Amino acid sequence: MGKISASILSADFMKLGDEIELAGSGGADYIHVDVMDGVFVPLISFGSFVTDRMVGRSRVPWDVHLMAVEPERHIDDFATDDTEYIVVHYEASRHLHRTLEYIRSLGKKNGVALNPATDPRVLDYVIGDIDQVLVMSVNPGFGGQKFIPSSLRKLSELRRMREESGAGYVINIDGGVYPGNAAGIFDAGADMVVSGSGIFAADDPVAALAEFREIAGGRAR
Repeated sequence: MGKISASILSADFMKLGDEIELAGSGGADYIHVDVMDGVFVPLISFGSFVTDRMVGRSRVPWDVHLMAVEPERHIDDFATDDTEYIVVHYEASRHLHRTLEYIRSLGKKNGVALNPATDPRVLDYVIGDIDQVLVMSVNPGFGGQKFIPSSLRKLSELRRMREESGAGYVINIDGGVYPGNAAGIFDAGADMVVSGSGIFAADDPVAALAEFREIAGGRAR
């Protein structure tokens, strides 16, 4: 069954705790926490001062996505009791293998995010050390963008690489994911999808999550 990660970047920040609880009780498997530094991407989202106050509010674990230069400087701040994954960008980490090992040393699962123009084969030499690969299907830094169709080919390539190498990573995708295109995304190779606007900007977020759940059922691993 495919997994759903609800991105709180699109939530109502005036009632963030309630939005997190809604996503967890409504059927999301993860809360996706987008940390943006204003350098790697143009905008700043929130830091540990905010996320520390989120701990304990969700019924499901966090999937933390560090959109930051030198992400290793921020890992400790987001290795909370609620965190399952900490994902760093290939393009932002100078010593990727070391960073992935450090995340695991904290008892968390690691992940590598790939920008739309990044070839998945850059992961060849760390492929056995990765717990999640996050395909960016928009250019990172803004919510509500249009899905980039070539991302489907990247999903298929990552699935092929996993099968050939015997690696065990989860294939995730983030950007422009809605119930209307989720079936094709899962079929192309995704095990998990991130959606922000597709959930929190919907007229009925719980109904949107239920639709995602129905689509995800029986798909992926």
